[in-house]
Amino acid sequence: MSKIQSIRGMNDILPSETPLWQYLEKTVRDLLSRYGYEEIRFPILEQTELFKRSIGEVTDIVEKEMYTFEDRNGDSLTLRPEGTASCVRAAEQNGLLFNQQQRLWYTGPMFRHERPQKGRLRQFHQIGVEAFGFNGPDIDAEQILFTARLWKQLSISEHVTLELNSIGSSEARKNYKAALVAYLQQFHDQLDEDSQRRLTTNPLRILDSKNPETQTLLKNAPDLLDHLDEESRQHFTQLKAMLDGVGIKYTVNSRLVRGLDYYGKTVFEWTTDKLGAQATVCAGGRYDGLVEQLGGKPTPAFGFAMGVERLCLLLEACNAIPQDLVTPPDICLIAVGEKAQCATLVLAEQLRSALPEASFLTLCGGGSFKSQFKKADKSLARIALIMGDDEAGQGVVGVKFLREEREQQTFPLSELALQLKALLG
Repeated sequence: MSKIQSIRGMNDILPSETPLWQYLEKTVRDLLSRYGYEEIRFPILEQTELFKRSIGEVTDIVEKEMYTFEDRNGDSLTLRPEGTASCVRAAEQNGLLFNQQQRLWYTGPMFRHERPQKGRLRQFHQIGVEAFGFNGPDIDAEQILFTARLWKQLSISEHVTLELNSIGSSEARKNYKAALVAYLQQFHDQLDEDSQRRLTTNPLRILDSKNPETQTLLKNAPDLLDHLDEESRQHFTQLKAMLDGVGIKYTVNSRLVRGLDYYGKTVFEWTTDKLGAQATVCAGGRYDGLVEQLGGKPTPAFGFAMGVERLCLLLEACNAIPQDLVTPPDICLIAVGEKAQCATLVLAEQLRSALPEASFLTLCGGGSFKSQFKKADKSLARIALIMGDDEAGQGVVGVKFLREEREQQTFPLSELALQLKALLG
């Protein structure tokens, strides 16, 4: 019988990898708490209409990449391809938005049917941050400052670059799209196939084309920043002044757009040259119209998401992984004999209660003293507690120091917790 394999592009995260994930997630969680953000959790499955209305029906995500199916009731459901729409839906449904300000964050798997490659998977994990009810550019600046501080804490600041742009109001984008289409129509036959299709469906996405010939044509295209409305222009000017005031370096990239229709005004990306084609490690922007678009009251909003897999790859590429991610147990318990095995399990539970700061590894499964000593040494524990049937009958246990040149000692079980507390410091 053939073995069942995982679905292509949906990877296992092995025990050798999870310490890095836990380190990254804890670093982000702790820092977000310092900035006043609270965690929200929402389902993996949503109604398909949620993403069609928010992301846009002519985007690549909705047209090609979503995992959509009918359930047994005939309802169209979709595995979430991104988190912002779900966060808006959850916050609005539960009364968190109207006349309120909220700072929220979430983490979990997202799903897109893309061609799997390093740093781009079909099930990938994101950490998302969203703020609702803030009109001014200060919340834009705060979230960008948060990411800059995070890179510093992760020791990767030198390897990421911030790009900024403003894509203006919906009216400004409408006027700019008309100018861009008029320009590109002259070169229709020279455009790549995707850009030809986007010319009539989503022309702003042509600015983000990876095709070199298309990028050459865009050099003389109308500039998006020249078509901004006055409010967006002032918002962007103030944001840049705030970032300048804190000393955050950035590049204004007037071709920077996002692949989701709900963005307006500020958009930003943090990119790196350490991961090849998958250069973006964090991206987001302002989406003031999305809450109303999904049935709520008009609510200004700003947010971003970062890919966990890509950040883990970046930490590895930058040699920024701490050496002490895996903490070995303090004490390993060795038992030989049926009576000793039972007594050791009881002892381990007693010690875990008496010494809550210490960690204990019981070598379940038996084996000779020699084989268990090898396992204890491999665990990198500081101390081994040794018990055979004779010791169990006498109510004593041997204490062997695995990392120090010290003589083995024997203690009565009644004194063991106190002795271990002193030995462990």
